[in-house]
Order: sequence, then C-alpha cells, then structure tokens
Amino acid sequence: MTPPSPIAEAFLSELDVEMPVTRRLLERVPGEKGAWKPHVKSFSLGHLAQLVARMPGWLTHTMRAPSLDLGAAPKYTLEPTDTLLADFDRNVSEAREILARASDQDFFVSWSLTAGERVFFTLPRIVVMRQNINHLVHHRGQLSVYLRLLDVPLPSIYGPTADTPWT
Repeated sequence: MTPPSPIAEAFLSELDVEMPVTRRLLERVPGEKGAWKPHVKSFSLGHLAQLVARMPGWLTHTMRAPSLDLGAAPKYTLEPTDTLLADFDRNVSEAREILARASDQDFFVSWSLTAGERVFFTLPRIVVMRQNINHLVHHRGQLSVYLRLLDVPLPSIYGPTADTPWT
C-alpha cells in the first residue's frame, strides 16, 4: 500500500489529535438530558451531541462526492450516548480510510454546498475539509459549555480543565 499523500497525511495527523479528545467529550454526554437546552434559541444537548458525532462523516462525504444537498440531510433525533459513540467511531474510521487513499489532486476538486438548486458556495475540496474540521472543533467547544452548565466534569481538551488537571 502506498503511503497517504502529503495533504492527506496532514489531515490524518490532525484527526489523530482532535478525534480522541472529541470522543472523550461525547462519552460524558448524559443521554437522559438530551432535550435540555441552555437557551430557547439553542440546539438541545442531544442534537448538538448528534451533530458532533456525525461531523467526521462530513469529511468522508466531502471526499466522495462533489457536493452536499442540505435538503437531503438526515434530521436530528435524540439518541443514547452509546449510539452517538458508535456513530462517531464509524464516521472517524471511514474518514481515515478515505483520506488514506486520497491523492493530492483529490483535494483540489471543486466542491459545492447546495439546497436543491440553490448553490451556497463552491470551493476547492481542501478548503471545505479544513472548514469541516474547524466547524467540528467549534461545535465541540459548544458541547463543552453545555456539559459545564450541566455540571458534567470536562476532560482535558487542549490543556487541563478544572475537572482534569495535568499531573
């Protein structure tokens, strides 16, 4: 098997850092509080956790297809934490597999976000991949705030937390 392309290797290295941290946060989601919201305009905890669990799958979809039609996206449901973790693990594994097979040229294919006939943007796939990871990290940060508000101990993310000091 040939080694991953330099671009794919950079993304794989980032997944090695970001996905274990994300999983540790998802493990702490109290499933019985899935409908809880910190504000009336906010996503529920369960929907936010499901989004975070699904987002590694966006990497796979971005590499497999030239676009995503938001109108065809699955709706949110409230799932047990074990289901979210299984989805997350599958999505991370599939993203790693597709990245391991990607060539540098694959990252420069145009990719579009649409809703039916409406095109929101078209960008090189490499830019969309970076946005996907940034977007995941953003929602992971939101999830950490939700958990703090519910008094759930937070794992270390980029350093110690009040609950998980470095020893």
